[in-house]
Amino acid sequence: MQTPSRSLLLGVLLLALGACVPDEGSVDDGPLGTHEGAALTGPCAGNTAFQVGSGLYDITGPAAELGMMGYAMLDQKTAGIHQRLRARAFVIASPCNGKRVAFVSADAGQIFQGVKQQVVERLQARYGTLYSDANVMLSATHTHSGPGGFSHYALYNLTILGYDRQNFDAIVDGIVQAIVRAHTNLASGSIRIASGDLLNASINRSPQAYLANPATERGQYGYDTDKKMTLLRLQGSDGTEVGAINWFAVHATSMGNDNRLISGDNKGYASYLFEKSKGTNYVAAKTFVAAFAQSNEGDVTPNIYGGTNGGGANDFESTELSGGKQYTLARSLYDGATQLLTGAVDYRHAYVPMDALQVAPQYADGVARTTCEAAIGISMLAGAEDGPGFGREGFTCGQIHDVWTAITCAATTTSCQGEKPVVLEMGTMTPYPWTPEVLPLQVMTLGNLAVVAVPFEATTMAGRRLRQAVQTQLSPIGVNQVVIAGLSNAYAGYLATRQEYARQEYEGASTHFGPWTLGAVQQETEKLAVALRNGTTVPAGPTPRDLRNDQTTVQTGVVFDDKLLWVDFGSVVTDANASYTRGQTVSVKYWGGHPKNNLRRQGSFLQVQRKSGSSWVTVAHDWDWETKYRWERNNCVPTFACSHVTVEWKIPSTATPGVYRIRHDGDWKSGWDGLIRAYTGYSREFSVN
Repeated sequence: MQTPSRSLLLGVLLLALGACVPDEGSVDDGPLGTHEGAALTGPCAGNTAFQVGSGLYDITGPAAELGMMGYAMLDQKTAGIHQRLRARAFVIASPCNGKRVAFVSADAGQIFQGVKQQVVERLQARYGTLYSDANVMLSATHTHSGPGGFSHYALYNLTILGYDRQNFDAIVDGIVQAIVRAHTNLASGSIRIASGDLLNASINRSPQAYLANPATERGQYGYDTDKKMTLLRLQGSDGTEVGAINWFAVHATSMGNDNRLISGDNKGYASYLFEKSKGTNYVAAKTFVAAFAQSNEGDVTPNIYGGTNGGGANDFESTELSGGKQYTLARSLYDGATQLLTGAVDYRHAYVPMDALQVAPQYADGVARTTCEAAIGISMLAGAEDGPGFGREGFTCGQIHDVWTAITCAATTTSCQGEKPVVLEMGTMTPYPWTPEVLPLQVMTLGNLAVVAVPFEATTMAGRRLRQAVQTQLSPIGVNQVVIAGLSNAYAGYLATRQEYARQEYEGASTHFGPWTLGAVQQETEKLAVALRNGTTVPAGPTPRDLRNDQTTVQTGVVFDDKLLWVDFGSVVTDANASYTRGQTVSVKYWGGHPKNNLRRQGSFLQVQRKSGSSWVTVAHDWDWETKYRWERNNCVPTFACSHVTVEWKIPSTATPGVYRIRHDGDWKSGWDGLIRAYTGYSREFSVN
């Protein structure tokens, strides 16, 4: 998350002015009641037989007039769709010990705690105790071009102007439906693993903070960001290609803060390329699924050629560049994967009170420490290097340069937060903290691979330390690879090393719980790894807040839609030309309705159709890269409730010559009876030569 200060401060002021389930067991032992984990002995020794299933579902929220999540810009509101957002789910089970897990990579800015709570709640209503907090892992790709308002914590809804139930429900329902499909599609199969380095696709956006880490530690690595991509190839015993999951650390910020079109950014585009190459059917209950999951991307940007609006030098070209590189390597790893995962499925999960945790000396430079109530530092307002906000990074209270600095630090620092000059204490807000303080930690083993879920954006070195700690604990039971699943199960800012924290760059200032946050996470995650190794249970920990009934908003719904008296909804304002050649862009403008009337999930607001005999064949939808669906309010007198919809289609170089038309589907709300009615509009027929 990148947070320019003016928007954040205004959001804080706006909210301030407007404001003047029982604990479940921490481990599901499965029907066999074993604790074999990935053990080298027992029924799962040498096991390569898994059950695998995948599922895909639309989670696209309101495509107009809802603030976007990520850049915290008050004026960045949705105004159309470039790519639909998806939840990509995988259920993996090991018959040798009767255990299963569900992993989801969702095209979302974050997975907020309320989302995880209600996903698990709905799964348990359907499947009983088969799925729980412990064996469901939800991870966000961290696209900054999706609609917001789906957190139950105030800080993340500030610049969205409050909670948006429609978007929250779309995300929760879509994730649940994806898992249901993966569950239904579960069948015997195998999992192959491959890895490789992806160069020239990412750079460290806070190189000075990285250099603050010990030279001996940095010397163990060839780069200041993680270049390794780890990929799983899931395949049925009958040869069916089920899907792929890969983890690679890079921010999904190729699209900048001036973008208004919903987009999965570089990871969404990479998934689209992979799935298109495999003939994925986005409305089918069973189809190939390719997840480009997030990892420890905290200080990693895709914008290798620069950019000053949070994104790359050109939004769409930058997305194509980063997403294309990720797809190319992933496809190569997938095609060449031969090494089978060996072992079993297992998992451990615990809730941790991150604001009041005792950190043992071995995790805190030899001295017992405690974590702090959540707060963000002044340097967070400066934004990251490729998305600057207000002020400068590196503002610490360890270096007093002038009277203003001295006064600021005297007024804002706390002994617990160390060098951080505090700009906002979320943890002390009433009646509820503005960010979560009880957070989930989770470790999952898929044979000899361990997946570590963190509810943060971990920096490169923080992720390396955490991976190494888990690897050390699990290597005796055969685990030889560890990946970080970032932004998983909840969200509470960044996770920086102690040395990076001392620099108070953007990432350190955004580490909520003080200088020993990483030490606390490492300590508690190691406990989970030790329990996995020893086949023991762990305490579930304190139950996090459920704030679903304590939300505020100033979001407005659709009152009604209007148009000129002599036109119909779907009528054309500006039509297509009579003919085009490949590479040109067709643009058609319609009288439309507000997209909040019907999100058309699992559907489309547009269709590009080619004439085939006496019928029309659809060749592109609003999720295809070559199309754009744009919405704008047209202030027609006297109601100011009119909408214009523009559909664009950049004709691919591979387009079949022939006769085409552009179809727009939408819904309008009546001001007389409040009913919502569907409409369809068509462009003229045009030729592509």
